[in-house]
Amino acid sequence: MKFLHTSDWHIGKRTDGRERLAEQREVLAEIAEIAERERVDAVLVAGDVYDTYLPSAEAEELFYESVSALSQGGRAVVVVSGNHDDASRLTAALPLTKGSGVFLIGDVNAVPQAGGGRVKAARTGKGFLVLESGAEKVFVAACPYPTEARFKEEVKEGESFEEKMSRWLNAGLSQNGENLPAVLVGHFFVAGGAVSDSERPIDLGGARAVAKELLPECNYIALGHLHKRQIASRSKNAYYSGAILEYAFDDAGWEKSVNVFEINGGKTENFRQIPLTKGKKLARLEAYGYEQAAEILSKYRDFYTELTLTLDAPLTDLQMKTLKGENPDLLSLAFVFNEGEQSARVSRKNLSDEELFAGYYEACFSKQPPKELTELYLEIVNETDKT
Repeated sequence: MKFLHTSDWHIGKRTDGRERLAEQREVLAEIAEIAERERVDAVLVAGDVYDTYLPSAEAEELFYESVSALSQGGRAVVVVSGNHDDASRLTAALPLTKGSGVFLIGDVNAVPQAGGGRVKAARTGKGFLVLESGAEKVFVAACPYPTEARFKEEVKEGESFEEKMSRWLNAGLSQNGENLPAVLVGHFFVAGGAVSDSERPIDLGGARAVAKELLPECNYIALGHLHKRQIASRSKNAYYSGAILEYAFDDAGWEKSVNVFEINGGKTENFRQIPLTKGKKLARLEAYGYEQAAEILSKYRDFYTELTLTLDAPLTDLQMKTLKGENPDLLSLAFVFNEGEQSARVSRKNLSDEELFAGYYEACFSKQPPKELTELYLEIVNETDKT
């Protein structure tokens, strides 16, 4: 049986205010194409389908379209909720998925419905389903994001976090009485993983890092939560597939891909990372002076860019307008002024009050001040000069 592992779609997420929905549509279509080309039997989506608990109608529509495309040809699609997902909202469409081979799991105690297409859930129970394709059977256990609120639903006096987490991780797997080859799909942080600004803090909602030793024995552990693809534990076959797009500038340069692997005769084989090519890349740039900034940015017109610009004096209005006008995908511009105390006094000596205010505002906020704010500042300066 062949599997595709993906996670952290974050449908609806923006980068520094820039809408990414069109790119998300393109890359999710690419994943469906990979599933078809690779003749995948089951797709595992390890959480953070959406970016917020209350996704837009457009984001929800894209999710349903993408899951529908992935399930074409009788393929099974197993989705667990992440820390960005509202589990109840994510699973609200369950009545519409009956018999489709789409399994939405928001709680470790949820019982997926049986049935499906070419690949079907032959048996289900709390937090698990047994996928069957021909003579091959694979036990799939689910571990949605473990918030403290969910832990408290089954309070056991004196139980430590590690004990709770171990119970959560093994809830579904403990029911594998046939000792079938097993896959765990989960959304949580394994200690030692590489994080970025595009991920929320590990302790959000009370969830903490999970020690590698707590990971159960499985043929494969499909993880979500961290946006950089990486191995969580080589000995436990535990992998983060990573986010489908570069979402923050400290993600810049991280390769995006999906994981494909096979389970044959109880063995995990032919693991591969298949690159994702859709969506814009991000670039974090540095330049000294306006001319160098313009030259560097011209080489990154197909990227979303963040620029730290070192200057001896503030940019003129024309330079600022030209820089932003010629580089519409320059999402972040920060200034560093490289001047001594004496040269600062000389360079600003002949500047007007308006120019001084504009330079100060740009140094603080990396953009020109609003017209109304400038007018208010000049009124205050004029009133002060009169007194």
